[in-house]
Amino acid sequence: MSDKETRHKERQEKLKQAVDTKIANAQTVKGLMIVITGNGKGKSTSGFGTVARGVGHGLKCAVAQFIKGNWECGERALLEKNGVEFHVMGTGFTWNTQDRIADTEAALAIWEKCEQMLQDESLDLVLLDELTYMITYDYVPLERVLTALRNRPFMQSVVVTGRAAHRELTEMADTVSEVRNVKHAFDSGVKALKGVDW
Repeated sequence: MSDKETRHKERQEKLKQAVDTKIANAQTVKGLMIVITGNGKGKSTSGFGTVARGVGHGLKCAVAQFIKGNWECGERALLEKNGVEFHVMGTGFTWNTQDRIADTEAALAIWEKCEQMLQDESLDLVLLDELTYMITYDYVPLERVLTALRNRPFMQSVVVTGRAAHRELTEMADTVSEVRNVKHAFDSGVKALKGVDW
């Protein structure tokens, strides 16, 4: 074995020992709260990927979509066929509606469904897609969201997506990922592509 191969083996062995120690120390079993935030593309996609994974493992999952309109949604088309419950705000982007009262009413109506889901012990995983905007715009009171998340069933996992996640959400979360925008096709004038972007 060459010196280079020996050094590589030694580095990998140290890495393996560190990972094995972390695995041995991770003994708590509970539902997770995951926040996927940031200005980059892929937050909802990541959330839906988690739902797809859960469905693949036989978990019972549900989704609430804020911001989204009534247009075709590839994730919904796939996941509803596999038993995933969906609640969609359906008003579309707030910059299109420009109606704070109607948007607040629509957000609160969907949030009531979320509160029911967050009390349902039969649900293993709940995706609250684009929820962060509802808090930022003060359509849904932060404390109401925090209370529902705190009081959910112990083994229920929740994924929250959207830009500018409130500090109290990220502090409460078990895992927080920030998606950073490096480059986006839309900024170069490329139209969103069905099946890839939406």
